[in-house]
Amino acid sequence: MEIRWPALDDLNPPATDAEITTLEQQLGVTLPADYVQVLRQHNGQRGLADGLFDGQEFLSTQNVFAQWRIWKGLHDAGEFKALHSSPAAGVRDDWWNPRWIPFTHDGGGNHLCLDLDPAEGGSVGQVIAMWHDAAERTVEGRSFGEWFGRWLTRTTA
Repeated sequence: MEIRWPALDDLNPPATDAEITTLEQQLGVTLPADYVQVLRQHNGQRGLADGLFDGQEFLSTQNVFAQWRIWKGLHDAGEFKALHSSPAAGVRDDWWNPRWIPFTHDGGGNHLCLDLDPAEGGSVGQVIAMWHDAAERTVEGRSFGEWFGRWLTRTTA
């Protein structure tokens, strides 16, 4: 029996070195190697099917920047100054941080992000959940590779 998973058919071709370099320049960061390795397999989804990661769309390099730019604009406009998060250990007490790089999107303003500016006890590149209307900031994996490996195991079990 063949099982069809439409989200797999929605994956883009690999990201080029130029696309990855452009994204890093736009964001002003060096992306974690384990995340880049996955982008070199598939540059996110086209967005025509359900989200690959538990219903959240796997963002292409272009959509990573588009989502980040929205949050950066709100941050720069001071929209989050009066807001405080309820972060897990190792995550900064920010509503949003310009060094949180969204790599998924649920269509409602919620993301899984690469945390490139962790608090003491955190790991650069840890995966955090960031919900636009909830204060909790949870660590979903100590690295993208750890998070992705657990997702693969859970999904293929």
